Amino acid sequence: MKLSAPLYVLKMKAKSLKKAKSLSMTEALNEIARQEGFNSWSLLQAKAKELVPKTREEVLGYLNPGDLMLIASRPGLKKTTFTLQILLQAANEKRSCFFFTLEYGHRDVAAKLADLDETIGYNHEYLNFDFSDDISSAYIQQKTGGKLNEGSLIAIDYLQLLDQKRSNPELQSQVEELKAFAQNEKCIIIFISQVDRSFEDSKKNRPSLSDIRLPNPVDLKLFNKNLFLHNGELFFNSPLEYSID
Repeated sequence: MKLSAPLYVLKMKAKSLKKAKSLSMTEALNEIARQEGFNSWSLLQAKAKELVPKTREEVLGYLNPGDLMLIASRPGLKKTTFTLQILLQAANEKRSCFFFTLEYGHRDVAAKLADLDETIGYNHEYLNFDFSDDISSAYIQQKTGGKLNEGSLIAIDYLQLLDQKRSNPELQSQVEELKAFAQNEKCIIIFISQVDRSFEDSKKNRPSLSDIRLPNPVDLKLFNKNLFLHNGELFFNSPLEYSID
């Protein structure tokens, strides 16, 4: 069983429920827990860490329809290759998957795919690639509309390039549109993201949401799951950190 959102988001929902229904905080937490399939909040809390993926291959199973996920790192840490691995895994489960990139060309992506599976190429029935310069929230919705099934995956490479064209809407509104689209279509959208260069000069052992490079503002709370790559390690930040071996 997977949680629909990280613990801190579920707690925020409980606070809203407490106010709306005039409940005690314990009652509100327990009601949220029941919505997640647990008898009580204490049981949900006890099981939460066990639900976090322990390997890279388990990340896909941690994602729910409607999720907006951020995969972030500094350059050169293979976040794009890892994202393609998730898409390939989902495509092998016969889920329709789409990879939109404003960063790489055909040859670059082909090389990354070959690192994962030399036989795959661009020939997978359920795996679709788009290299257009016109990629935006509206473009993505147009290209995937009517082609998604529940649990389909859409990956965007990368977040900070979505509004590079002046004709595109601001980044905040595009992410909001795509979040609503993911929820309506019951698909999963992954945004690849850069960690700011300033992180390298900091004394932090690991990057976090505060280190995401944002040349243009966007509310990072729109992403309900956040995965970081650093020093060969993958870990979730939500905001508690769980490492993946």
